[in-house]
Amino acid sequence: MANKVNTLVQNPIGRFWSKHFVPAKGVGPYPPESIMCLLAILYRLVPDSPILVAANREEDYERPCNPPSIQSGKPRVLMGVDKQAGGTWLGVNQHGLFVGACNRQKLFSPLTARSRGTLCRDLLRTGSARQAVDLAMEELSTGKYDGVNFVVADAESGWVVHGGDDYEVEELQDGLNIIANKNINDPRDERVKMAHRLLTLQTLDSPVKFLAVASKVFARPPSPPGRPSMVMRGKERGTVSSTLLSLGEKPRDAIYQFASGAPDQHKYEDYSPLLRDILSRGLREARSKEVKA
Repeated sequence: MANKVNTLVQNPIGRFWSKHFVPAKGVGPYPPESIMCLLAILYRLVPDSPILVAANREEDYERPCNPPSIQSGKPRVLMGVDKQAGGTWLGVNQHGLFVGACNRQKLFSPLTARSRGTLCRDLLRTGSARQAVDLAMEELSTGKYDGVNFVVADAESGWVVHGGDDYEVEELQDGLNIIANKNINDPRDERVKMAHRLLTLQTLDSPVKFLAVASKVFARPPSPPGRPSMVMRGKERGTVSSTLLSLGEKPRDAIYQFASGAPDQHKYEDYSPLLRDILSRGLREARSKEVKA
């Protein structure tokens, strides 16, 4: 097949996956003005709080979604739900596994693409970050998804999966990592550079400090046309929600805040009790298994 790219990339977890990309006929590249999500994760820098996240979701205004809620099944998952496809863009499960998705540009799209949000939901059903990365690479290697980045992290490990025209996994660096519609910490991404500059104007040495700073940075009103912007507001697409998250060693310290619209116009609401509930459940079940063993 002349248009098929088939190369091998080593997954840093230790497995090999084939990358298959089959261009869809008649489908061109995404427009350069595409408005996509932004996610920052402060990883393993703050003692007792290895995962601190701030994320703005960009989507079509007409695409409905539900705010975060606990999803039944095992493991329990706290996530927002895209009402159109049933998937999600970000969530946490009872094992303390965080998964966040950012759409990215891809030169060609499959004719009938599978939902990236449902894949994000499936990753949240796994038991660890390593398992989630394996599943992500297995699925993305089919070439049946539009471009997407996944940030996957738990207490044991953290990874970013780049799912563009090529597929690769990188281990998260300790410290501040930011991703939008290109690779993690991409120096060519003006929005990522702006977010990094604004987030590092102060020392982020505690969950409270990170969340306080991030709540202001990610709610920064839209910039003039032609300049990078934290909140994006296009005619048909823009920032539709925002999430602040803190995961620590103890369930009672977990924080989950969610703005059900652009955060410069909507307040963050507290969903922390729901997060603490599923994390406590996960801890109880883990201890019960240890006793039975």
